[in-house]
Amino acid sequence: MLGKQQRITMRSMPLADRPYEKLLALGAKNLTDAELLAVIIRSGTRRETALALSQRLIGNKENGMENGIRKIRDYSPEELMVYPGIGPVKAAQILAAMEIGARANSDRRRVRQTQIRSPDDAICLLETDMLALPREELRIVLLDVRNRVIRISRVSEGGLSSAVIHPRELFREAIRANAAAMILAHNHPSGDASPSAEDLETTRRLIEAGQMMGIQVIDHIILASGGSLSLKRTGLI
Repeated sequence: MLGKQQRITMRSMPLADRPYEKLLALGAKNLTDAELLAVIIRSGTRRETALALSQRLIGNKENGMENGIRKIRDYSPEELMVYPGIGPVKAAQILAAMEIGARANSDRRRVRQTQIRSPDDAICLLETDMLALPREELRIVLLDVRNRVIRISRVSEGGLSSAVIHPRELFREAIRANAAAMILAHNHPSGDASPSAEDLETTRRLIEAGQMMGIQVIDHIILASGGSLSLKRTGLI
């Protein structure tokens, strides 16, 4: 019918190009800033999709807003609601997502600045996250030549007794990060940090592999609600 506007939706886009489907298929890291923002705001207007609205919010190099995704965090709800299609709820969703990202970046910077001088430093760094885990999980703390944290990586879930820990996979992470040393860490949800025979055997095997590869395994921390322990401090490695 002449004069009647047809609603534009992302369903008209190829399936592989839709932000939701793309995120689920490829992971969030493979989405553009505008696509991620489109996932957050969910819907656009009758005249434009959520993706088109996101692109307009962020801007681009041609209109001098290449840093648009970072600028959005500084917007007030009222400034966001100037855009057609952005009401109070969407403005709140956008600003909440921006704040979560900012806090996560702050936490990562704090972790990277941490220097591990003792087992207590490592325990303090890891306890908050790992004591709350419902299942056993192995993580590695990658360190530079000054024992400063480069990053913390999850290696496996299920514990050393049920997961096959292959040195090649573990040290691949260390090589990618150009790490000089690492600390192994896993949790015991039972609350008892006492190491099992398999814990000790796996640790010794990884220490030997590290010696061959020039990446020192300096400790293995077992975290438990009843008290965490360092295998190095207890003399078990």
